Amino acid sequence: VQLQASGGGSVTAGDSLRLSCAASGVGFRPRAMGWFRQAPGEGREFVAARTRSGGSLYSDSVKGRFTVSWDTAKNTASLQMNSLKPEDTAVYFCAATIRGILSAYRNDAAYEYWGQGTQVTVSS
Repeated sequence: VQLQASGGGSVTAGDSLRLSCAASGVGFRPRAMGWFRQAPGEGREFVAARTRSGGSLYSDSVKGRFTVSWDTAKNTASLQMNSLKPEDTAVYFCAATIRGILSAYRNDAAYEYWGQGTQVTVSS
């Protein structure tokens, strides 16, 4: 199983970015896909998650600005990030899990598979 994240970049506050995460692997059918981020010197922080059944979770810091989606046919998750702020600057990671329930997906320990990070830098 591989997760390939893409779409990061450098933008100005108020701009938008869209991250994508393509999951590959024969017969791989994750139950949920999540997004986390890690700013320099800080721990990994939950951003958003989406379940195969259509449920979504967001951190309070991104709710209303970010939208998580998942094309289950293509096994590709996306994170649409609008109204970006300098405090959104971080390395963003996608993750996938084949187990668990919605309430567990804020915890990075719920995910077995991780992609490489993609840098998002927001300048003021």
